[in-house]
Amino acid sequence: MHINYFIIHGSYGNPYKNWMPWLKNQLSKRKINCIVPNFPSPYKQDYESWSKILKAYNEIGYITENTTFVTHSLGGIFIIKFLIENCIKVKKIITVAGFNNITFQDDMNLYKSFYLDENELLKINSLCEEIICIYSDNDPYVPKKMQKNLLIELIQRKQ
Repeated sequence: MHINYFIIHGSYGNPYKNWMPWLKNQLSKRKINCIVPNFPSPYKQDYESWSKILKAYNEIGYITENTTFVTHSLGGIFIIKFLIENCIKVKKIITVAGFNNITFQDDMNLYKSFYLDENELLKINSLCEEIICIYSDNDPYVPKKMQKNLLIELIQRKQ
């Protein structure tokens, strides 16, 4: 049984920023296979580019029903959309500061291809056993209200 954890960075991120190296180290100490892909950002940051990278992991069998995704920021809605579009079942998604459908004044085009409408979001519940959303009240980029909106949308769909 393959149990893999993927740590997915967000916009302007990479595997070596924020808490990602720490989390990878903690999982590795517990002998948990942890994969931290490097997605292009901000140049070529679009759903299609990111999706190609994750499809390669799926094709070689690294994404299974025992996989957990830990995501940051834009990485949350990316994973949700990817799983829905490719009809892939996983064990768990943990989003940290996740959001969907925010209009950022300067960078709107960087995010638009990742977003899902509310009806599409519903489909994730049949593909994932558990979803945990962690949000902050002092995020400098994503307002608490927008982080909570993703959580509320996912919870309402589960009921």
